[in-house]
Amino acid sequence: MRLALALVLALTAAPALAATGQDLFTDKCGDCHTLDPPSGTAPALKGVVGRKVAGLTDFQYSDALKAKNGGVWTEAALDAFVADPKTYAPGTVMFAGDPDPADRKAIIDYLKSAK
Repeated sequence: MRLALALVLALTAAPALAATGQDLFTDKCGDCHTLDPPSGTAPALKGVVGRKVAGLTDFQYSDALKAKNGGVWTEAALDAFVADPKTYAPGTVMFAGDPDPADRKAIIDYLKSAK
């Protein structure tokens, strides 16, 4: 009986599996963003790493992101934007970011793999 109780306690106390970048993208970004166009509310993000900021011709970007046109979405730039969109591009219409560095890294790694 004690062994069974100890096993039950050990199994229920085990840490949850870490969310994947795809899970985090779906949960935190998926209400607005998709990988493939059309997205409608936000630019599609397949191929975003290495793409010019405000570089898709089929999406109407905010003036804040248009002002950054010529820049490139590097991992560092995406990390800064997702950490705090309003600081990265004052006036952006992206209303939420993710303060967790591990989550941002996982999301960016997922976006890098989505070709």
